[in-house]
Amino acid sequence: MSILRVQQTSIQQFTYDLPDEFIAKYPVEPRDSSKLLIYNAGEIVDRHYTDLPEALPEGAFLVMNNTKVVEARLLFTKSTGGKIEVFCLEPSEQYAEIQTAMLQQDAVLWKCLVGGAKKWKEATLDLPFESEGKQFTLTASIAERRGDHYLIAFSWNKPNTAFAEVLHLTGVIPLPPYLNRESEAADEERYQTIYAAHDGSVAAPTAGLHFTDRVFDGLAQKNIAHDFVTLHVGAGTFAPVKSDTLGEHPMHAEFIDVSKRFLNHWLERFNEPLIPVGTTSLRTLESVYWIGVKCLHFPDLTIDQLSLSQWEAYELPQDITVESALKALIEFLDQKDLERLLTKTQLLIGPGYSIRTAKGILTNFHQPQSTLLLLIHAFVGDEWKRIYTHALANKYRFLSFGDGSLLWKTT
Repeated sequence: MSILRVQQTSIQQFTYDLPDEFIAKYPVEPRDSSKLLIYNAGEIVDRHYTDLPEALPEGAFLVMNNTKVVEARLLFTKSTGGKIEVFCLEPSEQYAEIQTAMLQQDAVLWKCLVGGAKKWKEATLDLPFESEGKQFTLTASIAERRGDHYLIAFSWNKPNTAFAEVLHLTGVIPLPPYLNRESEAADEERYQTIYAAHDGSVAAPTAGLHFTDRVFDGLAQKNIAHDFVTLHVGAGTFAPVKSDTLGEHPMHAEFIDVSKRFLNHWLERFNEPLIPVGTTSLRTLESVYWIGVKCLHFPDLTIDQLSLSQWEAYELPQDITVESALKALIEFLDQKDLERLLTKTQLLIGPGYSIRTAKGILTNFHQPQSTLLLLIHAFVGDEWKRIYTHALANKYRFLSFGDGSLLWKTT
């Protein structure tokens, strides 16, 4: 695959008219009543998520992202009564991964966006909260001003309490900006997959929002297996591509956490069709593949060198099989006595990128001029235009709380 071709891609090729009335402001109930567009070999079929077990081949292997959305929006009140919003993006570089930072007690450093930063004149801001009938306080101060964010020092006076719990007690679920509404109590459940397990995301892996116990039961009856990886979704997932070409767009980096047990399970089901649930699951699988390629290509690779940069996949050897890459990564983890791959990926998947790991993808309908729409092109090419035109003509609901699609790879 040509790095030049991807870098020269014009983002104007990936725009379409999305009227506001097609953006789902709220989810449907029950979850699995969402519509499901199925695209396969040029044919488009309209179904529902309750039909998913029937739509998948027996023995298929679904991979899901079990990250959990955290209450990342913190609303502080100044002594003068003014409001300061602190949006928690990700932990400081001093923490190896998100879970370590989430488990910190007493104090933690976090990269944040600050709304009304110019009005933050006080040394510290306090946010009172209640727990077990007692009053406590979360305190924030600016540790460092950086180019596009702030490093915020948080501390709290509730003993033996992890930062994840403090966020739950003080924060608000951050809904996508395009919903143009405030978070409501119901969003705490509905903007979360039923299998969410690991705190760390500021956005939901929305393709998984359609899954219910009923769907899982139907999948099991058809011998369709599933397993989990973790990618903590960052705020960058909502960032539109503002540059003219992809080569000028800085892709956001996100934390991934993949167990050696999962890698071995993947190998066991290697000959079965693998279907990631969502773009974040696909990005994780493709990143794992390329990290395995790195393990093969660089025998002296260290743990600190596992992360994948934006264009690295396009410059690595292109002829390594997925099976070989997985085995190399498992061997690397064995040698380092590690049970999990914990690193970051900045992988950008766009036109010209060859999907290595998956036969299809379950995904929602994405914003115009977004990197997520570019990823869809890697599966179905220019057919994305016909698929999206069909979805609009048939009144599918778009974006995070909208309907979804099962897209089979065209090549």
